[in-house]
Amino acid sequence: MKPRQLTALLLLGTLALLSGCTTVQPWERAALADAKMRPDRDPLLTAMMEHIYFSREASSGGRGVGGSGCGCN
Repeated sequence: MKPRQLTALLLLGTLALLSGCTTVQPWERAALADAKMRPDRDPLLTAMMEHIYFSREASSGGRGVGGSGCGCN
């Protein structure tokens, strides 16, 4: 790759990474703090996904889950 192409590629990559940075205005924070924006808004789904994860990983703990990794808790 030519140095000019490499420079252009690095510049475009840097611009793409910096375009995701933004400042949230105070009046926009209400929308971001809404319950719909939370990944754990459904407690039943969260509990089921954690149970599946810990059963497959043969581990437990870290999220207040007790028992063994056998999936029988």
